[in-house]
Amino acid sequence: MSNRLIDLQHITKAFDGTVVLDDFNLYIRENEFLTLLGPSGCGKTTTLRILGGFETPDQGKVIFDGQDITSLAPNKRQLNTVFQKYALFTHMSVAENIAFGLRIRKKSEDYIREKIRYALKLVNLEGYEERTPDSLSGGQQQRIAIARAIVNEPKVLLLDEPLGALDLKLRQDMQYELIRLKNELGITFIYVTHDQEEALTMSDTIVVMNQGYIQQVGTPEDIYNEPQNAFVADFIGDSNLIDGTMIQDQLVEIFGVKFACVDTGFGTNKPVDVVIRPEDLELFAVPEGEDTQSSAYQEAVRSAERLNPGYFEGTVSHVIFKGMHYEMEVMAHGFEWLVLSTRMFQVGTKVLMSVDPFNIQIMKKPESEDEKAVGLEEM
Repeated sequence: MSNRLIDLQHITKAFDGTVVLDDFNLYIRENEFLTLLGPSGCGKTTTLRILGGFETPDQGKVIFDGQDITSLAPNKRQLNTVFQKYALFTHMSVAENIAFGLRIRKKSEDYIREKIRYALKLVNLEGYEERTPDSLSGGQQQRIAIARAIVNEPKVLLLDEPLGALDLKLRQDMQYELIRLKNELGITFIYVTHDQEEALTMSDTIVVMNQGYIQQVGTPEDIYNEPQNAFVADFIGDSNLIDGTMIQDQLVEIFGVKFACVDTGFGTNKPVDVVIRPEDLELFAVPEGEDTQSSAYQEAVRSAERLNPGYFEGTVSHVIFKGMHYEMEVMAHGFEWLVLSTRMFQVGTKVLMSVDPFNIQIMKKPESEDEKAVGLEEM
């Protein structure tokens, strides 16, 4: 991927004595779709507002294309923002809304007409020039807000939860529209959301935030498959997060059962956090009424051990049909495990449960509740 476009250096910001960002460092590459993801209050919108010039950091610098723009007014920056509330002018037509910024910049009417035509074609709303915003659907209003932003030819488009007001189907449609727009425009998108699915669907890079700190930076695949701490594992998708003990390299103990894994470098007999995704757990039914010495039970054991020498005995306690799969809860060793499978096991079924060693994620336990997470490696 191409060179750095934005550097946020040692940004600190507090509101009424409450620190929202604390020595925050992040770089963003040109033509990247980067998503700031985290729960409410984690600092993601404040980061976006500092980038847009709507907030000034208490400490630190915003470097844009090699220049310090920390104190530069929003209208002097090569960025445009699309907010969740689209802020369209209801007394103006669609064309007038799109032209607003261009007229402030005193562009010629011929130039403005051409830009309106180009922008409406880009967002698939040709012929809507004379419509008013209140006659449009939520998705159409969102696209007009994007059109108004892109006619100004920004190097960066900032999007603050722009799909939050849309229904599920329209939100999914707009996710693909945004990916298409980003690819066609060749500009940098910086996107704020608390929706994990949006982040995983659209992003080149995800920045997971919590309490003003970056928890992890990586591709969607890295974030989902290789979470670097318990917060990321718990926040991104569903997961089974349990305490374990790293007996030695490639061997972890969970609830007294030893499982093969692929992780190394944690030391011996060290407490760790273990993450197993629900879709990675495999269930093997034990025929009802069979004792542990029966051939049917031993066949189930052999099936489980082919996957991993370690396995749990459990009972299916809950089943929900989700269309593409079944969501089940399995009670084993006093822990209620979440399992996703295309096979359905009836409530009350006795099962053996195991997992491929490659699908067991081991993480160091934080030394304190306030321990700051990972530093940023070059990616």
